[in-house]
Amino acid sequence: MALRNSTSNHQDRTPPPVMAVATSRPTTSDLSRHEWFLNRELSLLEFNRRVLDLAKDQKVPLLERLKFLCIVSSNLDEFFEVRVAGLKEQVSHGVEQPGPDGLTPSELLSRIATLTHQLVHEQYTVLNQALIPQLADQRIRFLKRSEWMASHIRWMRRFFSRELLPLLSPVGLDPAHPFPKLLNKSLNFLVTLEGTDAFGRPNGTAIVQVPRSLPRVIRLPSRTATWPHDFAFLSSVIHAFVHQLFPGMHVTGCYQFRVTRNSNLFVDEEDVDDLRRALEGQLPDRRFGDAVRLEVADNCPADMVYFLREQFHLDAHDVYQCHGPVNLHRLMTVPDLVERPDLKFQTFTPSIPATAIPSDDWFDAIRQGDILLHHPYQSFAPVTEFLRQAATDPHVLTIKQTLYRTGADSAIVQSLVDAARGGKEVTVVIELRARFDEEANIELAHDLEEAGAHVVYGVVGHKTHAKMSLVLRREGRLLRHYTHLGTGNYHARNARLYTDFGLLTCDAAIGRDVRRVFQQLTSLGRPGKLKHLLQSPFTLHPTLLKWIGRETDRAKQGRPAHIIAKMNALLEPQIIRALYKASQAGVKIDLIVRGPCALRPGIAGLSEHIRVRSIIGQFLEHSRIFYFLNDGDDRVFLSSADWMDRNFFRRIEVAFPVLDKTLRQRVIEEGLRPYLEDNTHAWILHRDGTYRRQTPGRRTARSAQQWLMKKLVL
Repeated sequence: MALRNSTSNHQDRTPPPVMAVATSRPTTSDLSRHEWFLNRELSLLEFNRRVLDLAKDQKVPLLERLKFLCIVSSNLDEFFEVRVAGLKEQVSHGVEQPGPDGLTPSELLSRIATLTHQLVHEQYTVLNQALIPQLADQRIRFLKRSEWMASHIRWMRRFFSRELLPLLSPVGLDPAHPFPKLLNKSLNFLVTLEGTDAFGRPNGTAIVQVPRSLPRVIRLPSRTATWPHDFAFLSSVIHAFVHQLFPGMHVTGCYQFRVTRNSNLFVDEEDVDDLRRALEGQLPDRRFGDAVRLEVADNCPADMVYFLREQFHLDAHDVYQCHGPVNLHRLMTVPDLVERPDLKFQTFTPSIPATAIPSDDWFDAIRQGDILLHHPYQSFAPVTEFLRQAATDPHVLTIKQTLYRTGADSAIVQSLVDAARGGKEVTVVIELRARFDEEANIELAHDLEEAGAHVVYGVVGHKTHAKMSLVLRREGRLLRHYTHLGTGNYHARNARLYTDFGLLTCDAAIGRDVRRVFQQLTSLGRPGKLKHLLQSPFTLHPTLLKWIGRETDRAKQGRPAHIIAKMNALLEPQIIRALYKASQAGVKIDLIVRGPCALRPGIAGLSEHIRVRSIIGQFLEHSRIFYFLNDGDDRVFLSSADWMDRNFFRRIEVAFPVLDKTLRQRVIEEGLRPYLEDNTHAWILHRDGTYRRQTPGRRTARSAQQWLMKKLVL
């Protein structure tokens, strides 16, 4: 049944708060007004606030709540390294061009600082007032120095002398020892001293840099621990025994701090002969880019904070005082150290569709009909097995593959290596510029080249983000195309954590389309028009605008019209304006946007027919699904592309149709309907840019992810 018959998602609508925007009824001629657009960066902070809500949620298992707290810290790291760093660059170069929302970079930085300080304060409040006490109730303790017993102190003194002291190199600050250049996001201590050193030099300040190899959380051995799971923060241990680094001197203060640096890479792709070599030269600089944020212990005196600010050339609003470890993300190791299944999400075994039961001939299984995989509920194994068989099958002549993120020890990469070594024609398009995976992808490219594969890096100026695998197999007189297309990366671990769709097919037209895209990526010619696939930067954006326009025309004619889109981000202004026009015409529009969304829903005369929701739960929502009612002939496409400028205009992306009617209905019933009916893990976006979590109230509680677990998992 098509989604046009489902109306439950438009019930129980909470009245939105008043928004300070113009009250005149919008017309189609003023859809570019600043007040109709939300800001990307502020929307990203709202996303992290939703993640933090899960760290507070008593219904979420306790150790998983700790993970959500850590995820917020990891997200904020990247936010500062990339988004804030980019804004600071614009300001430093005098670029104050406002975005679609009307905010200049300077105005935006001010708002970001205000909101992020609030968010960080809330993080540490959740840690100290909720998670740590509740973990202690479960006999999982983080011992403060004031709580150490004599046995704890003896063990930790030995631990410091044996494991830490040999690795720590304090740097006393004087004319011969200037302030050291500290690694991005490394843990450091500012130590204040009294007295003179062995050479009779008075020295008041030193820096202690902590190697990244050291764990930030230390588990006490059972013979020393009082409870089953006693932990100490590395920062506490160093603080307690830091005086051993300065014999003969008196330590008057010890304050942990951490600096976040600009991690954007600056490579002019059109002005280099070898992109891989250019990136290799840039990667070391990432660790020492310009400082954009300083995190420091909240007990650090104001004059010492000012001293650090001066070293990093930061303003007061760039300083974030932390009531606890300065890097909460490193607490992510704790759940793995605690054997308490009752405090974690239930483990599960992904299922395999009946049409994809493991066999000795995956090619035969695919010939029987297209295979749709819904991860993580269904296994990623059919994809890895398909490529493993392709690597050894004597009838397979060629394998073509895109790789964006793969993870360590990838079975898919090993299959590509085996195929190349076995004499098959293997072409791999590796995206070297996948942010924070550049180094791993450079090593991957080297390994594949050593095995004899043809490795290319896509198109200058465009990241290759499409998820495609193509196997050409000789079957009698026929050269058959076997294709895998997906919404997520070829990363087996992420396939257990992210929701994505993948399609295995031997449809000849789709196979030819994929082959033409690969030809585009590896050659300089024009491969011709694609029959089924939509591609960025060519046809995806204009086709979506056309389809939105067709639904708009049908609504104007009084015919049913419905658009549903699920994605990670919605930011591109032309698409947003087209959706506003569709809403004004009466098109029913449901948007499931996990992260930032620049569209304002619920504005009378503009977007009252648009509803935006964000689903956040156990798994990271990652699939992109585009649905158009199309006069009852449902049109469903899956894609690797979000509705963002970069995906439409600066990336190689594909969107592919689900041609089989049964599988198309599966996408609707599994990928859209349960998300529109979710009332436990859904946050509704209001016109002022804030989100409110839905609650079931007296209705039956519905969770899309839990429903899919029951439906699809073994």
